[in-house]
Amino acid sequence: MESFDRRRFLKSATGLLSLAALDLMNPSADAQEAEPAQAPAPRGANERINVALIGCGDRGRGSHINPYNARSNCKIVYVCDPDTSRSAGAASTIRNAQGEAPVAVQDMRRIMEDRNVDVVSIATCNHWHSLAAIWAMQAGKDVYVEKPLSHNVFEGQRVVEIARQTNRVCQVGTQMRSNPALVEAMAFLAEGRLGRIEISRGLCYKARSSIGQVDGPQPIPANLDYNLWCGPAPTAPSMRNTQRGTIHYDWHWFWNYGNGDLGNQGIHEMDIARWGIGVNEFPRSVQTIGGRLGYVDSAETPNTLVSYLDFGDKKIVYEVRGLRTQAYQGASVGNVFHCENGYLVTPSYTSAVAYDKDGGVIRRFSGGNDGLHFANFLQVVRSRRMADLHGECKEGHLSAALVHLANISYRVGTQAALSELNNIFGDNSPANEAATRMVQHLRDNRVDVAAGHYTLGRRLTINPQDETIVNDAEATWYMRREYRAPFCVPERA
Repeated sequence: MESFDRRRFLKSATGLLSLAALDLMNPSADAQEAEPAQAPAPRGANERINVALIGCGDRGRGSHINPYNARSNCKIVYVCDPDTSRSAGAASTIRNAQGEAPVAVQDMRRIMEDRNVDVVSIATCNHWHSLAAIWAMQAGKDVYVEKPLSHNVFEGQRVVEIARQTNRVCQVGTQMRSNPALVEAMAFLAEGRLGRIEISRGLCYKARSSIGQVDGPQPIPANLDYNLWCGPAPTAPSMRNTQRGTIHYDWHWFWNYGNGDLGNQGIHEMDIARWGIGVNEFPRSVQTIGGRLGYVDSAETPNTLVSYLDFGDKKIVYEVRGLRTQAYQGASVGNVFHCENGYLVTPSYTSAVAYDKDGGVIRRFSGGNDGLHFANFLQVVRSRRMADLHGECKEGHLSAALVHLANISYRVGTQAALSELNNIFGDNSPANEAATRMVQHLRDNRVDVAAGHYTLGRRLTINPQDETIVNDAEATWYMRREYRAPFCVPERA
């Protein structure tokens, strides 16, 4: 891995940090061994919080602006995006809301330099989430970062370590953890009201159309600084249609930047699946099957998956379907917990229903919105009571790691015929049943199952104690990435 090169960074056109700020982002060996920083003092309700918004796309503008308003005694003082058209739009929206426009910058390191910034709110692409959060915490700022916390397992580990070392608040945007409906439903399960949980199922049934094919590298829009957009990722030529208006979304389906729908939409349901069964460690084994099926385009990530995550006495089966499909037990993007005395369904982020074995309603749960999660974050920024944080970064790391491990199983897998799919997951009947339904789903979408192939993911053995893959060098390689200086996640806190 390439280390942070101070000389090269200072010579570059984007070398905007002072030496002092640079040291914050690349601590010396002595600093790495230092004791955790002293926690900041609590803030009073009348003390204003200065916020910087990084990432001005649909999520940033749609969800990250309103929570930081006058009622919260906050002020957005910066907006940042490598695309100047997006930061200009966000600045205009904020000016209309708070009466004063924030400073718009392309390079987030400008924000890290400014000691007047208290909070950084991150809504970037996945490959920037961890490094932006790390830089912010090392610069003395609290962080709200969108899901998934990390682009790979290594990054999540470093975020957790650095949050502990710096004593900064780090909330991950799994907002259902602040929604009353889900909080009450998960407590209902934990109390054993439906008996033992037999299987925890996550669903991401969300139709995604083809992104089309390109025949070579595509031009980058003039308003986008591609070097800054790539950041930790390689500055490889863009092999997706940058002129179709989706340049700021199609990245989800390319491994350099995204994690497929399992790490896009699906991370929410993966988090709930883990939350509901109360596991706070890595699984013992993971295996995935699937592929990019139903059309041919330039994207890399699968649109159809079944993943089986074995925690010993507790298990998760996760399904991704990117072609049109019917709901399962009333949920399309949601969760189903099959229990010995009934089942519980979360068909939305603000509702859940508990049923008995015959399908009779036992209890309904409702209530919630995105603003509650931001409110919880700001409450803890002021109080410094970390135990009150609903989506603390360790929770975000554990859930994101399940996504990454399932994707690794897929990426080191082998091609097999769909027609030969039979008891792929050994004696786990719920996982095998999900695989059988996956094939029928493909038939329903006129995929030629007899001629079609899928990827049979390798079964990965995991050591939950040290969060490693056992005896598999190829799979272990995918636990991290090679970083591009100066955009390097530190080797250790």
